Amino acid sequence: MNAIRIAVCASFIVSLLLVSACSTQNEHDDLNIYINDVKSRPKGQIEPLPPVRTYNAFVYQAAQLRSPFERPAEPTLVTGPVDPNVKPDPTRPKEFLESFNLDSLEMVGIMEQHGNLWALIKDGSGGIHTVTEGNYMGKNHGRIVSAKRTSVDLIEIVSDGLGGWVKRPKSIKLSEKE
Repeated sequence: MNAIRIAVCASFIVSLLLVSACSTQNEHDDLNIYINDVKSRPKGQIEPLPPVRTYNAFVYQAAQLRSPFERPAEPTLVTGPVDPNVKPDPTRPKEFLESFNLDSLEMVGIMEQHGNLWALIKDGSGGIHTVTEGNYMGKNHGRIVSAKRTSVDLIEIVSDGLGGWVKRPKSIKLSEKE
């Protein structure tokens, strides 16, 4: 048993000498040179952090509107006395502004001459036209009933969906450009 112990100790000592003989200082000289080279370089500057952008909170303003996930309310028909005299005149020649939707027309100013007030209306294609009481505009037979300094009021004649016609008041207000 003593002989086995001596053999194990001898093999341990031999392996320790072999490991220490393999690790010589010359193998890591190139690594040490590189480390020293990197350490001797001039130090750079770190770029400053970009400025912090402020957070603009989003305010949800459509809470009072109908949810898009609910069914819309069923339309109700307004029944009342139907005036058979309310209908568009098919023989009347159309005016130029009747070829535009009323939503695309915009009041941009007024002119006054000899007590008559004329509204300046910008059409959907960029042209500006003068209108006054009695002129027509919009695709729904809209007749101007009053031209004021801040708006043009008109009455449209639209189908009621039941084969008749009804009058609908509309107004185009003076647009305020900043």
